[in-house]
Amino acid sequence: MLIKSLKNCEYFQVADETVLCELLHPKNENIKMGCSVAHAIIEPGRASLPHKLNISVEIYYIIEGEGRMHINNESKGVKPGDAIYIPPKSSQWIENTGDDHLKFLCVVTPPWQEEDEELCD
Repeated sequence: MLIKSLKNCEYFQVADETVLCELLHPKNENIKMGCSVAHAIIEPGRASLPHKLNISVEIYYIIEGEGRMHINNESKGVKPGDAIYIPPKSSQWIENTGDDHLKFLCVVTPPWQEEDEELCD
């Protein structure tokens, strides 16, 4: 059995300026799984930079806060309980539109790799 806690998770900033910790990733654990799971935080008034994953599908699951999700030419408000499907090669970014931290899970399949992420113009 493997149980990971956010309390012991090391946060870092990725290229799109999202702050996240990798909760479960096959490269970090001795597990076989076809996805990775990260916990992400965006501060009030901030946003991730427009970016895309060239190979992976990504799903955001909003835990806390309010925001606006942008995928290609569409944008919609998001709130706790919302799950967002992001196809590969889609220009995407999320902004925190609330007064509190925007917290969400990022599920990526195949597992997230830094070289798969590309900033958009």
